[in-house]
Amino acid sequence: MKNWISFPKQQGETSRQAHADFPEGAYEREMGKEGFFGPATHLYHSHPPTAWRDFEGPLRPHAFDTNKLKQDRSSPWQAKLLLENAHTKIRFWETADAMDHLVRNGDGDELLFVHEGGGDFFCDFGHMTYRDGDYIVIPRGAMWRLEPASKTKLMMVEATNDSYKLPDKGLVGPHAIFDPAMLDTPEINEKFKAQQGDDTWRVVIKRRNALSTVTYPFSPLDAMGWKGDLLVVRINWRDIRPLMSHRYHLPPSAHTTFLANRFVVCTFCPRPIESDPGALKVPFYHNNDDYDEFIFYHRGEFFSRDNIDPGMTTFHPAGFTHGPHPKAFEAGKKAARKETDEVAVMIDTRDALDVTAVAKSVEWDDYVYSWGGKPQRKTAK
Repeated sequence: MKNWISFPKQQGETSRQAHADFPEGAYEREMGKEGFFGPATHLYHSHPPTAWRDFEGPLRPHAFDTNKLKQDRSSPWQAKLLLENAHTKIRFWETADAMDHLVRNGDGDELLFVHEGGGDFFCDFGHMTYRDGDYIVIPRGAMWRLEPASKTKLMMVEATNDSYKLPDKGLVGPHAIFDPAMLDTPEINEKFKAQQGDDTWRVVIKRRNALSTVTYPFSPLDAMGWKGDLLVVRINWRDIRPLMSHRYHLPPSAHTTFLANRFVVCTFCPRPIESDPGALKVPFYHNNDDYDEFIFYHRGEFFSRDNIDPGMTTFHPAGFTHGPHPKAFEAGKKAARKETDEVAVMIDTRDALDVTAVAKSVEWDDYVYSWGGKPQRKTAK
């Protein structure tokens, strides 16, 4: 238990309840620790904290458009690496053809999020189908391959030297957000048995970012059966029932889907917007000074952002204030919308992420000015 310096104080005009009933003309900013779990102070400003005129230096926010990535690769180890640190790698992969080899990640668990497409997924534990919106968690060391029925685009998130776990759901209990019974697992079915045989198969193993190839004179996916609790699992965002409050805007941490030791994965799903007249109806301005924030926009209209299309991503390094775009904030004050229709995946990392040259090649350079400031020289599309 951390012994934080904690003696709550109050000065000037404030709201008694965070994220609700602001003083007239005030903009609330949360400055906190430990990604919304630690001590925090709410400051009430007379101007939006994101109303900068100019922004120079490496702390600038970024937006990347994965729709502009040029790739048609036969192996996930050829996927485009966009961001990374010592504890995770975020890649994007597009493929249309059945893999002619198996892969195995020896560096950490792999999380796949399917943005587009569908088909068959084969692994040590059997066969299952996949579709858009699926998460597939693959334990470190498991062999797998895809047979797409249609062009497949997916995000790959590696938990380097670590494993994925479910979050502690606290007061709401283990069946909230999604019941663990909703996690699907592979089956040893007829499709799985049909791919077994004496054809030559390669397994390409990634370990310490180097590739090794092991060749077998048979399919190594030849399991007759299995028992245990370490295996591939699948869940779709459509199976997630987000926590909601009509009187209080919940922080992003309430939408945690998976976590590893140094980062969390959250899913933003369609939900009713807060209906209480005094409640904030868009994400609050905040300093997330302990975590880098990466968001992949999967589908829908993103109620806190302008000029962001499905397939785009945003990256906000830790250390500066960010929050909704001005139009979204004003629409929230007017309660113009009653529900969200967005689906997005957020990855918050405790350690700074490095941006690769590939990501920079598809960057929307003027994203930093989408909150205002200098005229934008181009649009996001």
